[in-house]
Amino acid sequence: MSGEQERTRVVLVDDDALVRAGLRMILGGAPDLEVVAEAADGLEGERVVDAHEPDVVLMDIRMPRRDGLETTRALMTPAARAVRGARGRDLRVIVLTTFDADDMVVQALRAGAHGFLLKDTEPRRLVEAVRLVAAGEPILSPSVTATLIAHVAGPAGGSGPGDGADVRRGHASTRLAALTEREHEVALAIGRGLSNADISRELHLSVPTVKAHVSRVLDKLGADNRVQIAITVHDAGLT
Repeated sequence: MSGEQERTRVVLVDDDALVRAGLRMILGGAPDLEVVAEAADGLEGERVVDAHEPDVVLMDIRMPRRDGLETTRALMTPAARAVRGARGRDLRVIVLTTFDADDMVVQALRAGAHGFLLKDTEPRRLVEAVRLVAAGEPILSPSVTATLIAHVAGPAGGSGPGDGADVRRGHASTRLAALTEREHEVALAIGRGLSNADISRELHLSVPTVKAHVSRVLDKLGADNRVQIAITVHDAGLT
């Protein structure tokens, strides 16, 4: 029984039955992963998540009735997260897309999703991505992080006082000022798209120590995920 409890519980939300079947087959081959339920749209997906309390949701972005963006927002509201926290559960959302620059993916990440996968991701990398996200690791490469930040934050142009860039810069700098020196270094590294293992090597810290710093940075910045930390660093003009 304990072995079953240790498996990462996954829910698949995609309107394409063939895609769901493929994902189920790929993930079902991993002994530490278990697909506990499927849904064909966001409305059904939200009900399934409430009923099965998974660790990870693979969420298609473009679906009928309710898309993956709106569903991710609903699942990641503070109220919804508080309810799951009271049950001793956490939830991480990976959005699925056909194009890595899809604007809806960017919005989903800002809404609280923990990363994204292309639908043609090779099976080995798909399994590893689910494991990483379940463990609290990002699944965004540095180049992808830079692309997403550019989409979310927009150009840093504008030099006049009080323009949008200056307002963002001042707000972001104030938030970063609350960090300790080490936390600030970790935030900058996240802004460059580094993983916990990369930060560990660069700053000569153990991975558990890096994870502890990342958790404190998330808390102090009021961020839901690493992309939001990277956006703050970008807004402050530090990348």
